[in-house]
Amino acid sequence: MKFKRVFLMILDSLGVGEAEDSIKYDSKGANTLGHIVEKTDLFIPNLAKIGLLNTINMDENKDVDAYYTIARPTNIGKDSLNGHYEIMGVSSEAVFKTFNEGFPNELLNDIEKITGRKVIGNKIAGSSNEIINELGDLEKSYGSLIVYTSADSDIQIAAHEDVIPISTLYTYCEKIRELTLRDEYKVARIIARPFTGKTGHYRLISSARKDYSIKVTERTLLNELNENKYNVIGIGKISDIFDEKVVNKTIKVSNNQEAVNKLLTIMDKKFTGICMVNLDDFDSIYGHNRDVEGYKRALEELDVEIPIILNKLELDDLLIITADHGNDPTYPGNYHTRENVPVIFYSNKFVKPRKLSQLSSLGSIGATIADNFELSKTEIGLSILEELE
Repeated sequence: MKFKRVFLMILDSLGVGEAEDSIKYDSKGANTLGHIVEKTDLFIPNLAKIGLLNTINMDENKDVDAYYTIARPTNIGKDSLNGHYEIMGVSSEAVFKTFNEGFPNELLNDIEKITGRKVIGNKIAGSSNEIINELGDLEKSYGSLIVYTSADSDIQIAAHEDVIPISTLYTYCEKIRELTLRDEYKVARIIARPFTGKTGHYRLISSARKDYSIKVTERTLLNELNENKYNVIGIGKISDIFDEKVVNKTIKVSNNQEAVNKLLTIMDKKFTGICMVNLDDFDSIYGHNRDVEGYKRALEELDVEIPIILNKLELDDLLIITADHGNDPTYPGNYHTRENVPVIFYSNKFVKPRKLSQLSSLGSIGATIADNFELSKTEIGLSILEELE
């Protein structure tokens, strides 16, 4: 075992340029990080020092403090589930539905039938806070369900906690999850979004958000880690994406800053295994809303935390920074983009940080982690553990 603890940070949607099959996904020319650099005065010196900006063009940086490269997506789709599955070593050909023109009447009728509640909304909402303030009064008056999508493969269900108790909303979402396992409705996630407040000041109860994902049926690296008595810690939506039974400790968060704070706390604990953290704001708040300046600010806010994170790493720790897909805030529409992702490996014991060859799959990340803990080889991806000197 080369590293006792592995910290895997997923910058949700931070792609670094079109994948070779991007034309199949209407993503030709997409480059999330590259276009943010072009359109703004992005200042991320700490992330630059570990090679993040070099992943845009894969140029040489002889003064870099980490190994850096990019990974090519091989799973079908450009959603969070397939990206995370691939990182954890699972090949998936699942194609999840999106309903960016609105959900079909048949589906809405079925939702009303199984919940006994009228459906309102039925549209793309770049901001959940906007739609609950737009429709919150109507929802309270009629006891309705606000149904919308983020333009990802999801159905989000919002209800005021005083009208529909949170536990009841969860029950509705479980029923809707079962309904949407049918091929014609199969979305990646059903998301319960309870909210509170009053007219003009409705707000999401972020800590009560609950995702009902289609669970991967294949064994992932997390299964192997768990069964071999290694710790598996998930910060953010990790346990919503994977089977929560294989995550020893789940920490829910409301935003990127809280996720980083929880990560810093975990870094002070003694354990052997992996801590995965997903920074979802990049995708859900800035990517889907095509907010270039907001995405830029979020990256700069993370950059301030990077020295603190690096200073907390022990000699036998490994930090990996990557992404699951793209969501170019300059690209038409509100959808994910099919992009390569950055991969950064940082450890205080590295003596030859440099650019690495491009990885043929996001699965190489999981394969490298499996190799480190001497576990069974993952389904996809090749380990580069021996290159990390």
